[in-house]
Amino acid sequence: MNISEQEQDIVIVGGGISGLATALALRRKGIKSMVLERSETLRAAGVGIIMQPNGWRALDQLGVAPKLRQTCTEIPSRWGKIYVFISVAEGKCRESELPLGKGELRCLKRMELMKALAEELPVESVYLGCRAVSILLDPLTSNPLLQLHDGTLIKAKVLYHNFNPSGHSFGDKFRFYSSNDVTLGQLPVTDNLVYWFLTRVLTSQDLSDAKKDPAYITKASLEAIKGFPEEIVELVKNTEPNALYLTELRYRAPWDLVRTKFRKGTVVVAGDAMHAMCPFISQGGGASLEDAVVLARCLSEKLKQVAEGGGKRLVEETLDEYVRERRMRVFWLSLQTYFIGLAQDNTSKVKKALGIAGLILVFGDQRSHTDYDCGRL
Repeated sequence: MNISEQEQDIVIVGGGISGLATALALRRKGIKSMVLERSETLRAAGVGIIMQPNGWRALDQLGVAPKLRQTCTEIPSRWGKIYVFISVAEGKCRESELPLGKGELRCLKRMELMKALAEELPVESVYLGCRAVSILLDPLTSNPLLQLHDGTLIKAKVLYHNFNPSGHSFGDKFRFYSSNDVTLGQLPVTDNLVYWFLTRVLTSQDLSDAKKDPAYITKASLEAIKGFPEEIVELVKNTEPNALYLTELRYRAPWDLVRTKFRKGTVVVAGDAMHAMCPFISQGGGASLEDAVVLARCLSEKLKQVAEGGGKRLVEETLDEYVRERRMRVFWLSLQTYFIGLAQDNTSKVKKALGIAGLILVFGDQRSHTDYDCGRL
């Protein structure tokens, strides 16, 4: 049967992490859905994804956490997780250990996560190479994403991995290297796979076609990390070219999350379409998984009433319930990333001071967001 001739009660537009997770959460509750993805294959923007305790709680509810734990190394706990912060100045490094929080922390390969979600779904429920002709609600179109720091300082992230058959020498710690406007984070995925990311000031060349050229990204990254430890420089040099990925950091302003309507009729948004945020606290993926669990739970609780004649009105009320539950959660996540972005802004002392003050006054415990539990399916 042609897909255009099918009737479906629930259609999910977008086969990314959020879309596949939502379809799986619904399936766990016995609810059928259809996923439409315009790419010809499963897509994964970037190589790695850091998954914190709240994300693992959602993955446990989806039933894929045990399989994924076999694919990656856990960052060990020692009176709570720690990360090593390394300040680089004039070729010298000053190292200190800072708290990262408690609970399970691992770095996943994005494609492993995508495959784990997709493999639990019926083949006939995911349609690749399909484009939605009409979407009733699209907050990202009606309210475009803003550039970080209102365009005064735009940063880029570059995601890489490095594969070494004999094993890498970076151990099992999460490290941050920082120098002026450049930050490099590095942590293990497995014994021979390392994930790392780089943030730096975006240049005019980054906005050209050069940003798609792996050779350019490598060269620009090596320029950015001059003075960094030699083992980090070698990591960049030895990274597989096909693992290079460069993008502008974009976000939805926290205040937009408070005032934007995320439902229109029986259409609602989830994942980045709802709460795109900068990756400073590594919560984009985890929050999307939470969305899936909450949405499926809300729908399943009302499904029987809808079948008994509640109709469209009851569906809309159910989606409003989902939006209410998620709105403040993602608001606080986005506000925290916004303050961190300001605190890292070296172009304005006022913005930097506001960011630091906001983090101290509003987020006394800057790791509390990982304690969140989205609940059971």
